[in-house]
Amino acid sequence: MSSSLFLTDISQMLTLLGPPGPRRGRHLREVGLVTDAAILIQAGRIAAVGKKKELIRQISLREVRHLSLGGHVVLPGFVDSHAHPLFLEPRLQDFEKRLEGQSYARIAREGGGILHTVSAIRKAGPRKLTDSLRKVSEKFLSCGTTTLEAKSGYGLSHADEIKMLRAFCGANRTGPLELIPTFLGAHAFPPERKKNPERYLRDLQPMIREVAEKKLAEFVDVFCEKGYFSLEQTRRIFETARKTGLRLKIHAGQFSESGAVRLAVEYRAVSADHLDHLSASDIQHLARSSTLATLLPGSNFFLGSSRYPPARRLIEAGAAVALATDFNPGTSPTWNMQNILSIACTQMRMRPEEVLSAATINGAYALGCGHRLGSLEPGKQADLIALEVRDYREIPYHFGANHCALTIKKGRIAWSHGGKSMGGVRPEF
Repeated sequence: MSSSLFLTDISQMLTLLGPPGPRRGRHLREVGLVTDAAILIQAGRIAAVGKKKELIRQISLREVRHLSLGGHVVLPGFVDSHAHPLFLEPRLQDFEKRLEGQSYARIAREGGGILHTVSAIRKAGPRKLTDSLRKVSEKFLSCGTTTLEAKSGYGLSHADEIKMLRAFCGANRTGPLELIPTFLGAHAFPPERKKNPERYLRDLQPMIREVAEKKLAEFVDVFCEKGYFSLEQTRRIFETARKTGLRLKIHAGQFSESGAVRLAVEYRAVSADHLDHLSASDIQHLARSSTLATLLPGSNFFLGSSRYPPARRLIEAGAAVALATDFNPGTSPTWNMQNILSIACTQMRMRPEEVLSAATINGAYALGCGHRLGSLEPGKQADLIALEVRDYREIPYHFGANHCALTIKKGRIAWSHGGKSMGGVRPEF
């Protein structure tokens, strides 16, 4: 079978072509729209994109596998840059308690929240973790996500954190969904260290060194928030991580203004995530920095919050904004990035073009891989999706829907909608 794939009959293709670097300000609206489009894939990479009639003149259809997309919209696969995909079971009791009016903090104090999931992860063997990741990966692929950040943080011990990261690495070897591992040992203090947080800070140092030495993750993340890790504790963790060469991320401003944004900028973190509580100064710091502002409105929606990240102020100030699902069992149990796009439009007043840029090219830069992912341009990895709509604005417009008909990863079909929408095409992985 030919390693070349020629996709035609694309009503709209969003190439996201542009200069290197994340999109800011008005450039977030520039999606590189091509109508009546086609795309040629060779050896897992994009070889050519453009008008169908122009590309047909350049290639021999007898030498490529041809697939008509029936007028669908095509865009880069979603790059979900903030997710906690390994947790084994939902937190249904937490869900009910929140409906009764209990706060996130109270649920955590009473043994729910993160520590409930920690208990499940610690009891699980490697096979159970692998099976869970496989099932979750299929769900992400079915909704158009081709690259997913995978945070640890539900082990909170040396052995269990390493166990989670090894599961991510194993899943990368066996499945089409690309996982970018992040070490989040500083997610919460484990129950056995609650009364001795200093001891856990010392525990984290050899964990970080082993993660770096064995290349088990690309980032170190810290939940910097009242009741979790303070600014000074976060700084100490950042110092350890920076010495190992691991890049930095931070949970910042989810429940309060803490100074975490300024710390992220100071340490040149790749991204600062959540950002529900920001000062005017925080916004300016982000706008003048290389740190991406990753917004997670799915968690605001699920928690019933009336407060969302100030997306418009961030965009107008010139900050680089990304969107991610924050997929996790407590505050955002959705694997469908299309839901996040809808919420970002309706609740944060982002435009359709802005949300699509934020979930593709800017998501890729928020994971340090914008040079190879996030746009459809020659030489980049052929990660793309076909959605069963005629106009890209329908993607966030039809909230709660999954429009994805076909997911291609590294030039191969990773998922198709029952094999029906694409004329019987089946996954190749």
